[in-house]
Amino acid sequence: MFKTLGLDERLIKALDAQTITEPTDVQKAVYDTALSGKDLLVMSETGSGKTLAFLLPLVQRILTEPTSNSGTLALILAPTRELAKQLLAETKLILKFTKLRVGIISGGDDYKFQAAQLRKDPEIIIATPGRLLEHFNRNLPAMDKLRVLILDEADRMLDMGFHDDMVAITNKLTKARNTWLFSATLSHAGVGTLAGELTNKPEKISLSTGRQTQANIHQQVVLSDGQNHKQKTITQLLRTVPYEQALVFTNTRVQVDHLCQFLRAQEIKTGAIHGDMAQEDRNKVMELMRKGHVKVLVATDVAARGLDIGGIELVINFDMARNGDDYTHRIGRTGRAGAEGHAISFITPQEWNLKAGVERYLGTNFEIITIPGFESRYKGPEKVKSSGKAAGPKKVDRKASQERAAKKKDKDNKVKVRDRDQKNIGKRRAPAKGPDLGDGFAPPTIAKKRPPLKDSEDA
Repeated sequence: MFKTLGLDERLIKALDAQTITEPTDVQKAVYDTALSGKDLLVMSETGSGKTLAFLLPLVQRILTEPTSNSGTLALILAPTRELAKQLLAETKLILKFTKLRVGIISGGDDYKFQAAQLRKDPEIIIATPGRLLEHFNRNLPAMDKLRVLILDEADRMLDMGFHDDMVAITNKLTKARNTWLFSATLSHAGVGTLAGELTNKPEKISLSTGRQTQANIHQQVVLSDGQNHKQKTITQLLRTVPYEQALVFTNTRVQVDHLCQFLRAQEIKTGAIHGDMAQEDRNKVMELMRKGHVKVLVATDVAARGLDIGGIELVINFDMARNGDDYTHRIGRTGRAGAEGHAISFITPQEWNLKAGVERYLGTNFEIITIPGFESRYKGPEKVKSSGKAAGPKKVDRKASQERAAKKKDKDNKVKVRDRDQKNIGKRRAPAKGPDLGDGFAPPTIAKKRPPLKDSEDA
């Protein structure tokens, strides 16, 4: 029970209003350490409740610790606009029975309106790094009373190139603060470096290895011959497999639009979301998704960590994820909070090595299935020769090798004699002809040099 954590009654009331009664493992593990005033480095899988894991102790500290009446006390950085909006919605629910305020600073929204929000000094600000840094560079009021800086999906922000922005932001903040880094995985090579730059002896809390996906997600692979075969197969799959809503991932924005249009032509209720879309269009698609008017959402990896969509029962990797971390976050959109999930990845010959790499990363083997009537000619890489014997490294015959080298050397050293050269032995060669200068012109003649006269010829 949350009451055993010593939560403020206003927070208990807000949780009861959402029918949240039991803390998750990460919430219990983080709460006391966060209240103790230590920096944190937390790894917990998607859907484990890590958002409340930092919101609850953060709000508890603001409510109980003495402070002045003005100034922003907490800053939460998120990699995408979608994740920032999701955090805003969850924070408002937690603050429902308090007088605390929250504001959001992200790209795609009116700059002047955001600046007006910041001048009101809300206790909590949620922001994306790029837009917040713009406000800082335009003399945003200093956050000299900040108590906690939270980086949500820190590794994703690094992947998106926000390292310098994050460092620049933290350099403008007061040093007397705590910094908490949260993510579904902290195995990213740059996270350790970032933590060293921004935190002070952080307490490390890991409830996931980062290389293990949820056991409640059924993971399968469908072999495919190419893009056209993938399109036919996914159409059949979406028509036959039971699901309420599905999330389909591709690796490029162009492919998102193309696949979305194709599925709509097959009369499948499909929406699309990627980084090139205007914020208004993104919001419209997400609203249609939440209302059930869109059953299939095609997206790039921006949706893997930036969106919170309930009821996703099926995740399809139309293009295989480029690495194990991205794969983990993609399939983490299904099977949330212990529910059953289903993930299917399409694999062409060019994607087999990607699949194998993800399997090694996760320490598992995916089940290979076929869609009846849409079987592929590709059956995976050949592991045996036609003779039936296992293909292994060839043995080197050193003696035969030396003999071949000697023969090649003799052949290279032998002068080539042509038949026409044999026929011309003893014959005089015709004088070389000069250039053809046309009628009336002849090449110049060269006078022959006479040999010197002998003594008997001088007279």
